[in-house]
Amino acid sequence: MSNFEAFKLAKRYIPGGVNSPVRSFSHVDGLPFFTGKAKKCFLYDIEDNKYIDYVCSWGANIVGHANHSVNQRLSGAIKKGYSFGTPTTLETTLAETICALIPSIEKVRLVNSGTEAVMAAIRLARGYTKRPYILKFSGCYHGHSDSMLVSAGSGVAAADNYSGVLEDIAKNTLVVDYNQTDGLSKIFRNYGENIAGVIFEPFAGNMNLIFPTKNFIEQLVSLSKQYGALLICDEVMTGFRVALGGGQSVLGITPDITILGKVVGGGMPLAAFGGKAKIMNQLSPLGLVYQAGTLSGNPIAVTCGLANLDIIQSEGFYDRLSSLTRRLTDGLISSSQKHGIKFCANYIGGLFGIHFQDELPNNLKQAQSANREVFNNFFHFMLRHGVFFAPSMLEAGFINIEHTELIIDRTIRIADKSFSRLAFN
Repeated sequence: MSNFEAFKLAKRYIPGGVNSPVRSFSHVDGLPFFTGKAKKCFLYDIEDNKYIDYVCSWGANIVGHANHSVNQRLSGAIKKGYSFGTPTTLETTLAETICALIPSIEKVRLVNSGTEAVMAAIRLARGYTKRPYILKFSGCYHGHSDSMLVSAGSGVAAADNYSGVLEDIAKNTLVVDYNQTDGLSKIFRNYGENIAGVIFEPFAGNMNLIFPTKNFIEQLVSLSKQYGALLICDEVMTGFRVALGGGQSVLGITPDITILGKVVGGGMPLAAFGGKAKIMNQLSPLGLVYQAGTLSGNPIAVTCGLANLDIIQSEGFYDRLSSLTRRLTDGLISSSQKHGIKFCANYIGGLFGIHFQDELPNNLKQAQSANREVFNNFFHFMLRHGVFFAPSMLEAGFINIEHTELIIDRTIRIADKSFSRLAFN
């Protein structure tokens, strides 16, 4: 079956033919390929085409696809059963590991997805503070729960559509532009006594990659503390990817609640939220804030998460990861400059952004001003030549530890040909 035939069949039974919108390639005016298998830093589609993978399951894969060590541990876990509906010691081991690696987390609860973790975290913030409002930042994507789709990033920003979200729910979400300190001060002056929590990405990765300014982070921390609002750090994307201690360790901040996903489960359906014990103890069965899940702490997912966390703690892991990412972004910048293409790039750890514009963006509006047509042409040229970047100019990119200098250099050579064509056109 060809990719075209597979997509045609999928559209008969699945809305849009995909189970997550950005996979449809609609943001790049194209048709998706269907993956048959993956190994190390490569994807192989059902037509047996091979792609260098810079999506890495949207950041979840950091140790390489089908890692042998992870596979061995999963094989052993599967033989013991898939789901029990009772506590397991595996869950405690993973919780203990998370608490040891991220000092701001004293207690943690495991769930199945980043969306679920965010939903529970904001409910916990409201239950703990007895306040109604949650403040978020335009362009930051925190999953698809109703209140978090307001001014979201990722595919929502590209589609500008969150139909079905009730106004009565949306009105309890306050929004300020990312990196806008004046707006932040104003919103706290007007609503501060009623803000339960401020949810933010330490490095925003759903309007491509945007770094926070020093003033923004300092004011965010200061105002949250001044008004008694909980600081909720969404590290679904950055947790264990930009550094072992997450984005918060890079910024030197201590949030009240942290949300983890992607790498923490190693590609399995697993996420977590955790924080100060006095806050987490408000969860049922200790407190009155309810949260539950049949598959929460699933033994197969937890085993995968533990196996991945063991690997990333190996000596030199993040130095190696950062070196590879820097090699890619430096090479792309150098090549684009040679051909006079408006282009810039940034990175932190194993996370990177490519921007077809003169300067790095600071917020969603600036990110959206990049040249979409040029990005789309670049994307399709790279894909035809076996390199898979994220199929949207508003999505960040990812490296896993199985990328090598040779593979990075091959990517840059292909990109150079693309930049040459773009300059000629």
